[in-house]
Formats: sequence, C-alpha cells, structure tokens
Amino acid sequence: TGCPAFFQNGANLHDDSISGGVCLVLSLFLLIVCLMGLVNVLQRGLAGMSTRIIYKATNVNGLIGIVIGAAITILVQSSSITTSVLTPFVGLGVIQLEQMLPLTLGANIGTTITGLLAAMVSDNVDALQVALCHLFFNLSGIVIWYPIPIMRRVPLRGARALGRATRRSRLVPPIYIIVVFFVIPLLLLGLSSLFMQKTVGFTVLGSFLVIGVILGLARFIWWWKKQEGLQKCLACLDRRTDMNNTMKTLPEDMQFLKSKVSLLAEHTGLPEDEEAGDAQKGSDGTADDVAAENEEVAGGDKNE
Repeated sequence: TGCPAFFQNGANLHDDSISGGVCLVLSLFLLIVCLMGLVNVLQRGLAGMSTRIIYKATNVNGLIGIVIGAAITILVQSSSITTSVLTPFVGLGVIQLEQMLPLTLGANIGTTITGLLAAMVSDNVDALQVALCHLFFNLSGIVIWYPIPIMRRVPLRGARALGRATRRSRLVPPIYIIVVFFVIPLLLLGLSSLFMQKTVGFTVLGSFLVIGVILGLARFIWWWKKQEGLQKCLACLDRRTDMNNTMKTLPEDMQFLKSKVSLLAEHTGLPEDEEAGDAQKGSDGTADDVAAENEEVAGGDKNE
C-alpha cells in the first residue's frame, strides 16, 4: 500500500530507494516553500493593533514562555515552524530577544515529544532510550543556560553579535552553519573514532591531533583577541560588501556617466563623434609635430 505515483506492489529495494529519495526532496522543497510563504504572510499582516497584541501576549515570565513554546511545538509537531514564525517577529521588533529565548527553549522541549510518543508506541527499548536522551539533552541545556542570569547573557550576546555581522555580510550565516553544524561535529566525531579503534597507533595519532587542535584553537583565540582578528574580519566583510554593491550598481553608474557625457556634448555644441575625431586629429597632429622637430634637430647636428 502507498502512493501509486511513487510506490507500487512488486517493486524491489532499488525502486523503493529511488522513490523514497524523490519524496524526501519534494517534501523538503514543499517545507521550505511553505515556511517562506508563512513568513511573508506574517510580515505583511503585522501592522497596527496586531503588533501590540502580540507584544503584550509574549511579555510573560520566562518559565511561562518556555511552557508556551513547548505547547505550540507539540501542537504543530515541529520546532522549525515555531522558530520560523517567531523569528520575523523579533526582526520587526514585535518580540524582544529576551522574550524569544524562552520560547525557543520551549520549542526545543516540544520537539522531543514526537519522538518520545513514537518510542512509547514501539516495543523497542533502544528507541525509548534515544528519545529520552533527546529530551534530557534539551532539559540540561535549559538548566545550564537559562536560570542563571550571567549564563543567560551568553546566547543573547552571541545572537546580537551574529546579527550585527549578518547585517555587514550575507556570507556570515552560511559560514556559521557550516562551521558549527558540520565542521566541528565532524572533527569531534573523527577524533573520537580514532580513540575507539583500541590500537596504539590510532590512539597516539588521536592524541597528537587533539594537541594540535588545542594549540590551533589557542592560537586562533590569541589572534582574534590580541591581534585584532575581529576587526580584520569585519573589515574584510565590509570590503566584500562594498565590492558587491559596486558591481550591482555598475551598469546604472555607467548609464549615468553616459547621460552626463551626452549633456556635456550638447552643451558644447559638438557631437560626440566629432569630439572623438577632433581628439584623434589633435593627437595625430601632435605626433607629427614632434617627429618634425626631431628631424630638424637631427639635421642641425649633421650640419655642425
């Protein structure tokens, strides 16, 4: 049973794999399109009284905000929808960043409920363990980063710094995603796999790599803090942004310059082609005069 357009009775494993991949790509595409449409509709609908209502509704205690975020995520079964809906509100100033943090933390808790319910339905103990690990991982993150005010400022300051950097250049978000969600996890996974081989060679290699990573991280922090690495990165982003803006406006600037040249030609009363011809004739005449003077000087030297 299933969708006859993708899955049919009698299909082999290869056919099912291809159909599953096609369905995955289509589902991701539809999810992205729907999220973009949802954000666009919300941005257009936020005006007047609705903005004030949302601001008052979200101006609640942090614990209540966590409960609200978890409840919304449980209803929609996706933390991505919750954060994608609330993020434009923060950008428009409807929700303060301090109010967005507990809602996001609650969404992280709510997204674990789906896996927990699915694990409870199955009789597999391993599935229940994974679901509980997911739940307690998010709960431990909330305990570490939210109750203590000093710790709470760390993600808030990081979010503001990332927002300021993103305003300078659009390359910052993809670089951040690649480094944080791909490079660092793969690096840690690779190092841990070396120690799990239980051989002396891989253990020694992993030890040297760990020492190298620690030294490289310390050198990067020194460059970032003491050698104005932050200012150099920001200056590089500014130069790249200025270059992109210049390339975008270059055709318009050329048209503007051409229009100014045309106005100048009309003001002088000479067509552009005649001006170019006169300039060419003037340069040719100057070259001829210089050649004649050189010949006269050479003839005088011979007579002497």
